[in-house]
Amino acid sequence: MATTTASEDLRARRKAAGLACTRWLYGRKVPASDVLRTLAEAAVDEWDGYGSGGEVELLEKEVAELLGKPAAVFVPTGILAQQSVLRVYADRAGTQRVALHGLAHFLHHELNALEEVHHLRIERMTSEPRQPRPDELAAIPGHLAAVALELPLRDGGFVLPTWDELVLFSEACAERGVPLHLDGARLWESTPYLEHSLAEVAALASTVYVSFYKGLGGLSGAALAGPEDIVAEVRRWQRRLGGNPYTIFPYAVSARAGLRDVLPLMGDLRRRAVDLAGVLQTAGYRVFPEVPHTNSFRVYAPLPAEEIEVAAIRRMEATREYLSYTWRPADVPGWSWIELVVTPDTLRWDVDEVGQAFAELLGE
Repeated sequence: MATTTASEDLRARRKAAGLACTRWLYGRKVPASDVLRTLAEAAVDEWDGYGSGGEVELLEKEVAELLGKPAAVFVPTGILAQQSVLRVYADRAGTQRVALHGLAHFLHHELNALEEVHHLRIERMTSEPRQPRPDELAAIPGHLAAVALELPLRDGGFVLPTWDELVLFSEACAERGVPLHLDGARLWESTPYLEHSLAEVAALASTVYVSFYKGLGGLSGAALAGPEDIVAEVRRWQRRLGGNPYTIFPYAVSARAGLRDVLPLMGDLRRRAVDLAGVLQTAGYRVFPEVPHTNSFRVYAPLPAEEIEVAAIRRMEATREYLSYTWRPADVPGWSWIELVVTPDTLRWDVDEVGQAFAELLGE
C-alpha cells in the first residue's frame, strides 16, 4: 500500500484549506460557471475563425492602439508569441544569436525551447537580479539577431530599470542596429513605476509582448505588437506551431474585460504593494525590492519553509482566509520566501490587517 510523504500531506492540507476559504488576499479562483456567464454577457455575436475576426480582431486593434504599434496579433500563449518573434528576427538577420538576461523566462520556464525548437544561440548579458546595462550588451561581440528585455524581471524579484536606464538601453540597441524586443508579460503593471504611458514604453522597442492572464486576470492568451511585416511573419509561425485553433474568442473576451476593468487599477495596485511592503517589514519580514517596483514583490520570512507553511495552513483552516501561495526555502538557511501579488482582491483588505495576519505566522 502506497504511503504519502510529509510534504504530500502538507500539500493536500493546503489544497483542502484553500478550497474552504471564503476570503483571499490574492489568487482567488472565481467559479467557472460565473466566469462563463460573464463572458457570455460581454461577448459580441460574431465568432472569430482561426483567430480572424470577431472579438480577436477587436482585441488586436485595442492592443495595437494602447501600445502605439501599427499591428498586433493575439495568440493563445506568450511562449508561442515570443519564440515566434525571435525566430523571425533570427531568420531576417541570418544569425541565431540573441541576447537575453540569464534569469529570463525564456531560459527558466520553457524547457530550452529556443535552442531545442528554433536552434537559437543564447548570449547572456548578466544573471544578476537586476536589469542588464548597456555596457553588458556591448561586451557581447559580433552580430546579434535581437535583444530581449523582460519588464519586469520576474525571477529577479519583479525588478524594473528606471525610465532613464531603459532609454539608454534602447539607444544602445539602436546604435548597434539590433532590434529590441520587450518581454512584457507584466508590462501593464510597470507603467506606474516608469511614470510613462504604455505607448511611450513600447516606443523604445521594435516589438512588444503582453500577457492577459497575469495582472489583467484573463483566462489565457497574449499579444505581440510591432511593425505590420513582423506581425505578419509571426502569424505564419503561429500557424506552423499549431497556435491558431478554430476559435479563441473566450480568451479574447476575457482579455478585453481585463483591459477595461483592471488596467485602470494598476496605479492603485502598485501603491498598495508599497504600503504592504512597509507593514510586512515592520512585522518581521524582509521584502525585495524594499520599495516594490510593481504590484508584485518577494517576501522573506525568518523561518524554515516547512515551519511557516504549517503555520500558514493552520491559520487558513481556522480563519478561511487565503494569504499566500506555498512557502519555499530561501537561499539563506532557515529562511523561506513567497511572491506576493497585489490584485483587486487585495484592495479589499486593510493594510494593517494584512500586517497582523502575517505577524501571526511568525508567532507574533
